[in-house]
Amino acid sequence: MSTSRRTFAKNMLAATTAFSLPAFVTAGNPKKQNRKLKIVCVGGHPDDPESGCGGTLAMLQVQGHDVTIIYLTSGEAGIPGKSHAEAAAIRTKEAIAACKILNAKPIFAGQIDGAGMADNEWVGKIQELIKMEKPDIVFTHWPIDTHKDHQAASLLTIQSWVRLGKIFELYFFEVCTGSQTMGFKPTDYVDITNTKEQKKKAVFCHTSQNPPGIYAASDCNHGMMEIFRGIEINVAAAEAFVRMGTALNFG
Repeated sequence: MSTSRRTFAKNMLAATTAFSLPAFVTAGNPKKQNRKLKIVCVGGHPDDPESGCGGTLAMLQVQGHDVTIIYLTSGEAGIPGKSHAEAAAIRTKEAIAACKILNAKPIFAGQIDGAGMADNEWVGKIQELIKMEKPDIVFTHWPIDTHKDHQAASLLTIQSWVRLGKIFELYFFEVCTGSQTMGFKPTDYVDITNTKEQKKKAVFCHTSQNPPGIYAASDCNHGMMEIFRGIEINVAAAEAFVRMGTALNFG
């Protein structure tokens, strides 16, 4: 790409994202904005938020904002040969360790891995958990996904966004694009070059889930995803999102 074309692409990106996620992430110290943001991420299982948007969460926290991760399940069905109780104990411990790396607060919603539900009762529960956090920005799974727990996490978050009056920005992240996330066309990108190692350390806390595979397996290659999304905006590594929401009011 020529210098002029690269400059044009960057200028176009800046123009189209002036009030979008990259603008929030790069806004700088919240003291200068008189505004500390509250960030919430809703994931299906331990390791989903970390792999899907861990670099962005880390960057927001470094900027001085508060981050909470809500895990819909505790990964009960995620360790072959272990009972649900044993797997949940292991994966909960891993998630807590990952949140320490990201400086995030973990919340475990209480659904069972593999049995994700999006009924009225659970809409109310997730809505209340999100409401208590008073978020400005919420991240969750893209709803078109092969895993039903990912779908449930997304639909519950969407319903919470609607029922709470669309008072926070809602962004969807991708996981294992191609094998899980499908039909994902990003609207926003975040340069995670400076936090990708922090993200990777958080993912590698999930030792029961073969973290090298998360980053390099043929059917789930987040390392390649970060590089590819980075190429799209001419940086070393990036995470991509689809935005559904209204602009924040910093007044």
